[in-house]
Amino acid sequence: MLVPLLTLVRTSLYDSDKSFGGAGWSLRHYVRFLGDGFYLSVLGQTLLYGLIVSVFCVVVGFPLGYSLARMSARGRRWRIPMVILPLTLSLVVNVFGWLIILGRGGLVNKFLLGLGLIDAPVQLLFSSFTVMLVMAQTFLPFMVLSIMSVVAQIDPALEQAAANLRAGRWTTLRRVVLPLAMPGILAGSTLVFILTVSAFITPRLIGGTRVQMLGSMIYEQTLVTLNWPFGGAMSLILLAIVFVFVAGVNRLSRTRFSETRS
Repeated sequence: MLVPLLTLVRTSLYDSDKSFGGAGWSLRHYVRFLGDGFYLSVLGQTLLYGLIVSVFCVVVGFPLGYSLARMSARGRRWRIPMVILPLTLSLVVNVFGWLIILGRGGLVNKFLLGLGLIDAPVQLLFSSFTVMLVMAQTFLPFMVLSIMSVVAQIDPALEQAAANLRAGRWTTLRRVVLPLAMPGILAGSTLVFILTVSAFITPRLIGGTRVQMLGSMIYEQTLVTLNWPFGGAMSLILLAIVFVFVAGVNRLSRTRFSETRS
């Protein structure tokens, strides 16, 4: 990992817009990115998508992960394969499946037309909502599995003890289950956030030119315009932000773990 990373750093410092080489070294590609409002808005939009998808996956994934953890081994054996099934598919195959479902002649439009809710096919693709929906469906298993593995280690007797002390379900969830399950929630959120902000296939195919994310722009700079130094600078800026996010989550996780133990 270290060798490609150092090569990326070297490439981002080339004082040219060519793929390789250049006259000396420069930080002008970083200055160009950080000084351009368009690129900063794309970066902010990318981070916002990452947060929204992570929150959505927590809201949907926690009930699923909790129910799987509290199931019997026999019942869990038949349901876990359904959770991990999306992970066994190629991301390109998954995205093309959504293109077929949400296209103007896709299943959703045919269903709405059959019910008489619309008179003509509507455009469901090429929107921010659709991009976040597809990414949430793709990355949800990481959240479910992370939460399930942690909740499975929580002794059910703790919840029964809270009920004996007249705590309702919401109080038990808020005061007992959620604090103990926080490591799984933070781990799943970290995975989903990193995968979302670095995605380029889903925004490129589902969002088209209407939805801009930093991953797809790095792809264009590297493989379309062949401006490797600028693409390398963008990649390192995104990598630095991800490292800061992971460090903050790790710090929060250690703090929560210390408070739980105390």
